[in-house]
Amino acid sequence: MEISHRFVEARRVRHHIAETGDGFPIVCLHGWPEFWACWEPLMERLHSKHKLIAIDFRGFGESENPNPEPSDKANARCLADDVIALLDEIGLSRVGFVGHDVSALVMQEIARLRPELCEGLFFFNCVTPGIGSRWNVPEHLGEIWYQAFHQKPFAAEMVGQSEASCRTYIKYFLDHWSYKTGVFDQVIERWTENFMRPDNLQGGFNWYISQNAARLAAMAGEVPELPKIDTPTRVLWGRHDPIIKSDWSDCLDDTFSNVELTFAEEAGHFVHYEMPDLAAGEISRFFAN
Repeated sequence: MEISHRFVEARRVRHHIAETGDGFPIVCLHGWPEFWACWEPLMERLHSKHKLIAIDFRGFGESENPNPEPSDKANARCLADDVIALLDEIGLSRVGFVGHDVSALVMQEIARLRPELCEGLFFFNCVTPGIGSRWNVPEHLGEIWYQAFHQKPFAAEMVGQSEASCRTYIKYFLDHWSYKTGVFDQVIERWTENFMRPDNLQGGFNWYISQNAARLAAMAGEVPELPKIDTPTRVLWGRHDPIIKSDWSDCLDDTFSNVELTFAEEAGHFVHYEMPDLAAGEISRFFAN
C-alpha cells in the first residue's frame, strides 16, 4: 500500500489529505486525540476496494491551525464547512463518510447541509444530541473532566511542557478509552510527535472551547428539534467505550431515520484501531449495499 499526501487550501485554511486506493471514495474523519494516521489500519485493508481519503481537521495533524490561541472558531459547523469546501475543491460530488468522536457531530452537520454529497454515513460510537443530560450524570462526571480542562487558557502549555508530559497525557486517553491496553503502544511516539507539532495541542483543545455551548445546551435538553437525517447510516459501537457509552445507542433513532446498529464486543472507543478487521469488513459491506 502506498499513501500519498497533499495539501489543499479551502476556506483560507491549508488542509492535509492522505490518500490511497482506487474505487468509490470514502472520506475518513478523525476524533481526538487523533489525526489522519488513525485510519492506517483501515487503509491497509480497504485500499484494494475503495479510494480512502483521510483528512486532518484544521488544527490537527499536518493541517494549518488558523487560530493558534484559545479560540471558539472550530465547532462542528465550522469543521463541516471545511470538509464540504475541501471536497468541492478536489472535485468530489458524492462520497461515503466514516468517522467517530469529533467527526460524528461534523458528519451530522454535513448530512444536513449537503445531503446530496453523502452516499452513506458510517459511525463508530456515534455522539448525538439525544444523549443529553446523560453526559453529566454523577457516575459519568469523572470521565468528562478533560472537556472542561481543555478550555483552560493554560491547558495546551501545561500538557506541552515536554515530550514526556505530552506522551503521558495522550497515552492516558488512548489506553483508558481502549478495551485492551497497549493497542497504541507501537505508535505512541508518533502520536506524541504529532501533538508536539506547533499549535497542535491548542488546535485540538479549540474543538472543546468551540463546541462547549452546544454541549451545555444538549446537557440541559435545550437542543432545537432537528429533522432526522435520511442518509443511510451504519453504526458499529464499541461495547466497552467508557466515554461514549454503548447504552446511549438507544437514542440513535431520534437523529437518523435509516440506521443499522451492531456492537463490537471486544472494543472500546477506538473500534477502527482496536478491531480493524471487523471494522473494515463492515465498512466494505455497508458501502457495497
